[in-house]
Amino acid sequence: MENTGGEPDVVEFDKKTGEYIFYDCAAESPKDRRSICYDHEALESRKQFKPADSAVNMAEEMGVELLTEAQYRELQQLGEFDLKTSSWVLTPPAIRKLGGALFCDRRFDTVFVYHNGAESYYAARAFRGWLRV
Repeated sequence: MENTGGEPDVVEFDKKTGEYIFYDCAAESPKDRRSICYDHEALESRKQFKPADSAVNMAEEMGVELLTEAQYRELQQLGEFDLKTSSWVLTPPAIRKLGGALFCDRRFDTVFVYHNGAESYYAARAFRGWLRV
């Protein structure tokens, strides 16, 4: 996570498995993961102006998973994240099947969940990962 501008930190210890759970705790969505669409299908669907990669693919290559909406909300209990940026979160299959994808941010001291076409990408949107060690 650190290689792409993230800041992994331990957020939980699973007593059953003995594993530490890390979330990406960078204040803003990691710089080297921005301007990407949601997944490979979305990337391939763009006819022009394709982004360099997708969130799902980058996460897989890094060996992490995208935060779910619930995990994103847990992260926001630890501090204030994404005050100027936003992060793709794992999208339910029913929404993705219809071409959409979800992202979150924090504005006005509130965590918001939004939707966009999965093929969209913005300079201020990346993703946050998590993993068990």
